[in-house]
Amino acid sequence: MNLLITLFNVLNRLVYLYTILLVVYALMSWFPGAYQSRFGQLLGRICEPFLNLFRRLPLQFAGIDFSIMVAILALNIVMEVLQKILINLIY
Repeated sequence: MNLLITLFNVLNRLVYLYTILLVVYALMSWFPGAYQSRFGQLLGRICEPFLNLFRRLPLQFAGIDFSIMVAILALNIVMEVLQKILINLIY
């Protein structure tokens, strides 16, 4: 059981780090040319494949793309479900 808890904690930290990367990627849209920088291109290669899953959905309203918010919400929901499953396995 300790191995499951350790794996969950590692996964939880990775999801947290990925969430921060998604937020930074979203904030880069406020700065002209930020996506063309080396850092922006690196973040694009990391974030875009996951975000493209949500960009297929109609999540653009009044010129604002809510794909990143939905992607972060989906990550958090998956982590909550995994946590509940782990708790049920332990107890």
